[in-house]
Amino acid sequence: MGPSIKTVDFLVIGGGVAGLRAAIELASKGSVLVLTKDTISESSTGYAQGGIAVALSDEDEVCIHYDDTIKAGDSLCNENAVRVMVEEGPGYILELISWGAEFDREGSRLSFTREAAHTRRRILHSHGDSTGKEIERALIKKARSSPSISRYDFAFTLDLIIEDNRCIGAKVLRGDSVINIFAKAVILATGGAGQLYSKTTNPMIATGDGIAIAYRAGALIVDMEFIQFHPTTLYSVGAPQFLLSEAMRGEGAVLKNIRGKRFMPEYHDMAELASRDTVTRAIVSEMVKTKSKHVYLDLTHLDKDFVKTRFPQIYSTCLQYDIDITEDMIPVCPAAHYIMGGVRTNLDGETSIRGLFAAGEVACTGVHGANRLASNSLLEGLVFGARAGKKAVSYISEENTDTSAAESGHRKLVNEGRSSPKPFDAEKIRSTLRQIMWKKVGIIRCSKSLAPAENWINRWEFIMNASFRNRRESELRNMLTVAHLITESALLRKGSAGAHYRSDFKERGEHWERHTACVKGKAPYWID
Repeated sequence: MGPSIKTVDFLVIGGGVAGLRAAIELASKGSVLVLTKDTISESSTGYAQGGIAVALSDEDEVCIHYDDTIKAGDSLCNENAVRVMVEEGPGYILELISWGAEFDREGSRLSFTREAAHTRRRILHSHGDSTGKEIERALIKKARSSPSISRYDFAFTLDLIIEDNRCIGAKVLRGDSVINIFAKAVILATGGAGQLYSKTTNPMIATGDGIAIAYRAGALIVDMEFIQFHPTTLYSVGAPQFLLSEAMRGEGAVLKNIRGKRFMPEYHDMAELASRDTVTRAIVSEMVKTKSKHVYLDLTHLDKDFVKTRFPQIYSTCLQYDIDITEDMIPVCPAAHYIMGGVRTNLDGETSIRGLFAAGEVACTGVHGANRLASNSLLEGLVFGARAGKKAVSYISEENTDTSAAESGHRKLVNEGRSSPKPFDAEKIRSTLRQIMWKKVGIIRCSKSLAPAENWINRWEFIMNASFRNRRESELRNMLTVAHLITESALLRKGSAGAHYRSDFKERGEHWERHTACVKGKAPYWID
């Protein structure tokens, strides 16, 4: 018995800020099915503590937000994409507030904080340090109010269904059953790939699935070498890689090495408020100098009540590990956090495959360049999720998107692949891969680390070329695919820019202003 078949107008793969905002945009134009890999609330959106950046305060201007984003992106941003985000962002934030999202206020006025590399206080936050959860709550509530939006939780997308370079649906694993879901338009909003690294702030679901399935389908993938590492995550034996918001440094927290010496002024004139890549490398340098596994984040000089009120989630979490952030310095170390590269899209979320759109972290509009400005990711998800939704609506009205033939089940599925020719230990390979990526394709890279990583990953090519009918092995296939793209792109860029730092090519290098590109069946190459 073959896979069952379902047909909808719009298929949205992913339930974070970008996917939900796209679904809401689509709701009045047809039936919408949202697939979530886990529960609807399990996404990177819900883990976003710091806030959402937007030029709405009296001291700020859209043009200043634009300049800060371009500077943080190390001159590799798509300027048009940045302009769209900062100009349209305020309207989408006000819309979100009208839907019930509650941001912290000072009296009747919105309260803004500052984070690294921002020159103004423009970060909106909610309940102190639970901004992502509040935005997610408001979007889920809005989506649930629409009868045309349905969802499948615990639905894992195995592959896209492609015909004549047009995406017509996806092959989805739900429980023990495979469903071929056909749609007039498909929107990828699957988030990031932090789980490729042994140390990450990302949830367990962030295994790069969307990038991998788009790559296998033939989509153009760009800028994969640019991985952002968050400077400050909790370092404690037995504790998860808990994110300590950049807003803590924005409110006055300082970094000290294990000898108690503040060090950031020696590395950058903005000290703790330098860009993430700068702060991360400075921390690594101090850890090497002092032969330690962490540095300290110190808030003990700040008012205790203010700290508890401003960072309630962080305060209570750290207490679980016997750290009182109002009295104790917090041991911290960097961890993989965000991928700037991904499935290449234009400003309307269109990919190189007709009928396939992408938004959020899985996509690469170029808005983040080589290094994302803090708290721009939630704003990007809102703006480009909505834009992808709008474009998907116009696409199905302009194209012949009849799916009736698909319902017969005669469409040929791409990427069926073959079963693995030999047994393998998926959990061991997964663990080994994550350690290799952290040690050899991590914060500081060189040919002597990247080349062995490439060789290791190539050993597992048989897994990348196989197909599986269970989530865990399919995730591993996706992780290996994305690790391969990151490593190959990092080898191609023989120079340093933003979050991609090569100790053997410390200058920008040749082609620095261009972008790395990956397409299935070709070696990585340069594009403008």
